[in-house]
Amino acid sequence: MKKLLYVFVSLSVLLAACGTAGPAALATATALAPTVTAVASATPSPQPSSTQPPSSSPLNLNPLTGLQVADPTLLERRPLLIKVSNLPRDVRPQWGLSLADLVFEYYTEQGSTRFAAIFYGNNADMVGPIRSGRFIDAHLVRGYKTVFAFGGAYVAEMDLFKNSEFADRLVVERSGTPLKRYDPNGSDYLVVNTADLSAYATSIKIQNGRQNLDGMTFKLESPAGGQPGAQVVVRYSGDIYNRWDYDPTTGEYLRFSDTSSDYDNQNEQYAQLTDRLTGKPIAFDNVVVLYVTHAVYSTDSHGISIYDIQFIGSGDGVAFRDGQAYQVKWQRNATDVVSLTNPDGTPFPFKPGTTWFEVVGVNSTVQQTAQGWRFTHQMP
Repeated sequence: MKKLLYVFVSLSVLLAACGTAGPAALATATALAPTVTAVASATPSPQPSSTQPPSSSPLNLNPLTGLQVADPTLLERRPLLIKVSNLPRDVRPQWGLSLADLVFEYYTEQGSTRFAAIFYGNNADMVGPIRSGRFIDAHLVRGYKTVFAFGGAYVAEMDLFKNSEFADRLVVERSGTPLKRYDPNGSDYLVVNTADLSAYATSIKIQNGRQNLDGMTFKLESPAGGQPGAQVVVRYSGDIYNRWDYDPTTGEYLRFSDTSSDYDNQNEQYAQLTDRLTGKPIAFDNVVVLYVTHAVYSTDSHGISIYDIQFIGSGDGVAFRDGQAYQVKWQRNATDVVSLTNPDGTPFPFKPGTTWFEVVGVNSTVQQTAQGWRFTHQMP
């Protein structure tokens, strides 16, 4: 049982996806008309200051979960951002996701999604399979001050990373790094041990001390004003869709992933996702859907587009906790974590624990049905 703390951490926070509006049995679709302001392009952000105010979080409190940690020394390091594959389906179940504090899922190209998993309050003996980076990762590395482990990137994205102020915190596969090949059943996966990754960062003289990660607000009690939100479906494409079911016995949302493609949106098939490392279900305390601008950066000769997900500024979202749904606003500046507010601007509290962010396009639609909420990703 997680040791919960009644606490507020101060607020500072290639293709259009396939699929029709939904089966005839679904309720009439309601477009949310989300807003996004002050976005940036896929160019380097202004260089953050080399100094930052000290964190206001207690030394044994994880500012990304609102929970006390068993080993406070883990918080005396930078968080670790590790890119994890979600397609092809034989990469599932992935290793280590159940030990992440935060996971961001976002669209890449050709109907696929990828995970940016952030580890801080826990270590994991194996995380992977590791895949390549995308433009959005620059925002996450800056906001969460992370070491960044990934499997390469397109030329424009790699150039952005290499020319950034966090270039010294990039870790890719090469001799001497802790990224290793793992070959179960003839598969050649790239994986990493998080403790080894953090130690490697220190060994190569990365400034690897405690960072200011203030911005998320937490409260154990459910906020007032929620709507029923016991099930969340996020459909990125006919190839990638997922479902979150609220488990009232644990107070967590359980992840179910697609098991086959469903291009006509009539026959989605799911299986519960587990962690290949721990054997545990993928279960998160908060699921937050964020509407974020997706701009086409370039399109190659095969019609495959690279997207610039402009994850800076502010926009709309829907937060799910305790089986309830809440309309929220998200915001973050260049070096901030993601924070949430209520529509009136007051802080929205995450439930103490882990959070999975589903990043969708601003033109995405949502339907409320008898089963729950259904989001269909659309761009731009």
